[in-house]
Amino acid sequence: MSTAAASVAALYSPLASSSSLQDNKLKFAVQSVKPPLIFKPSRSFSLIRASTGFSSSLDTGLSTELDAVTSYSEIVPDTVIFDDFERFPPTAATVSSSLILGICSLPDTKFRSAVDTALADSECYGLENSDLRMSCFFNKALVNIGSDLAKLVPGRVSTEVDARLAYDTHGIVRKVHELLKLYDDFQVPPERLLFKIPSTWQGIEASSLLESEGIQTHLTFVYSFCQAAAAAQAGASVIQIFVGRLRDWARNHSGDPEVESALRRGEDPGLALVTKAYNYIHKNGYKSKLMAAAIRNKQDVFNLLGVDYVVTPLKILQSLKDSVTPPDEKYSLVRRLSPQSAAAYNFSQEELVKWDQNGFALAMGPATVELLTAGMDSYVNQAKRVEELFGKIWPPPNV
Repeated sequence: MSTAAASVAALYSPLASSSSLQDNKLKFAVQSVKPPLIFKPSRSFSLIRASTGFSSSLDTGLSTELDAVTSYSEIVPDTVIFDDFERFPPTAATVSSSLILGICSLPDTKFRSAVDTALADSECYGLENSDLRMSCFFNKALVNIGSDLAKLVPGRVSTEVDARLAYDTHGIVRKVHELLKLYDDFQVPPERLLFKIPSTWQGIEASSLLESEGIQTHLTFVYSFCQAAAAAQAGASVIQIFVGRLRDWARNHSGDPEVESALRRGEDPGLALVTKAYNYIHKNGYKSKLMAAAIRNKQDVFNLLGVDYVVTPLKILQSLKDSVTPPDEKYSLVRRLSPQSAAAYNFSQEELVKWDQNGFALAMGPATVELLTAGMDSYVNQAKRVEELFGKIWPPPNV
């Protein structure tokens, strides 16, 4: 995906090589928070559904592989909004620093006015402190774009929470309240929104507090069972696991007990984590929905059938759409994950513990620490680039 294009429902971003958060990667200070605002949505939002435009059943009565997989899992297209919005209409959206950068690189996009309006906001303009002014511009830009996207997609809009707050429970909750208030000004109801938070211990604690208020959270950068289980216990609405990134790490590294345990069983570590997390959530009756991302090929999709959401690149979606599934189909498209299979899955007593700060820190292996840090570094770098860009183009023309 080019830097000039921004993604809708693109639920991951390229890993960065920097390590600006390295000093904080094992900092797990728990902070109590008493949020000042309580938001209680009147109803829960339905599951994200794949667009009916995906269906390409043939007049012969045969179906495509895409038809088959969408009967088991919700397919979320990793869609470039400027090129593929019509070909694969997105069912949900993510607004992020990366999206803002893409919009600003294409001044003729319909979303550019959302950024210009944010930079012309009189409330932000009047702030004397430059850091507060920039934070105000950033919040307004995210919400202006997110509000526009909410009019275009039937599902939920997930808004990235500044990764520089990843180890600050107070800061995360405060930032989400700020964003939610701005969305309320646009009359976007809380049930249409998710707030995307890194799965540090502090991020998970913030998720628990926000979910208790009825604010839906989307915990990302999950690479280990302890993260997935703690996120489920916190009541996170969506938990996102990156299948391909764990596989890539395992090809080039060693020393992670969880990864090596999967390899000894002859299993792919990313697929094994999704399976275990799914079974844990469903066997124990947690409300969380599981999202699999960083999908590398069609076989990954087939091996995940039954998981709640699969974020699928357009190239793979097109391949699934072009492939007919006759009776002697090449692949056996069977549901791999189900509440029934979850009920039969056996967990050890150690895996059924109530996760706390110390246990969480001890359970995080090198794969989780490295991948979590790299993901957050990428988000931080993108946020800094947005701020640098805003500093160059503020104030916008005619303001």
